[in-house]
Amino acid sequence: MSIGKAGRVLIIEDEKKISDIVALYLEREGFRTVVADSGDKALKLINEPFDLIVLDLMLPDIQGEELCKAVRETSDVPIIMVTAKSGEDDRIKGLGIGADDYVVKPFSPRELVARVKAHLRRTKKTSGKRLGFNGGVLIIDAENMDVKKRGVAVVLTPTEFRLLMALAEKPGRVLSRLQLINMVQGYDFEGYDRTVDAHIKNLRHKIEPDQKEPVFIKTIYGVGYKFTGIPDED
Repeated sequence: MSIGKAGRVLIIEDEKKISDIVALYLEREGFRTVVADSGDKALKLINEPFDLIVLDLMLPDIQGEELCKAVRETSDVPIIMVTAKSGEDDRIKGLGIGADDYVVKPFSPRELVARVKAHLRRTKKTSGKRLGFNGGVLIIDAENMDVKKRGVAVVLTPTEFRLLMALAEKPGRVLSRLQLINMVQGYDFEGYDRTVDAHIKNLRHKIEPDQKEPVFIKTIYGVGYKFTGIPDED
């Protein structure tokens, strides 16, 4: 495969040894890579067209969390965080501000490449399915990965969209957290319980009329979640 055909990846990492290795492994798989070794350089690049961003949270000038927020203001590009913070709370915080995935240093470059590929496979457009719920209150356009609430576009991250689709395609069915993470990420994921909870919290914030009284995604305590929107008639 020639370099670039698999997609364009922005690597935001200040440790040259790590960025060189990540770039090497990605380019071997056909990706074209761009490296930013500081937050300032990354800010100048984030509005360029990238298929995915690999983001180190510990940068010398700008916190990675701030960069993640800046990206999410204008883009739903998949973001994989790379962090030396091993605490689960730190990682969940990153997911809460819009990251799709995380790997903890030290990590296997092969594992990172596998995750990059998994996310990009799942962000490709799907069949022309269009789902409507509660009399058009919530509309999901699977082909274009678009969501509207009362006619207003809702910006979801790729992971949030896949999670919503996994639930909405099975209205009324209870799905465990493990089932959801396998459906959404496609591989074993450390700390999946809180990972799913973090994404559900973000999703509810964006699609629910009232997060305290959700009408679309209900928690089934001790089990998982259920989509309770009422499908519109064709």
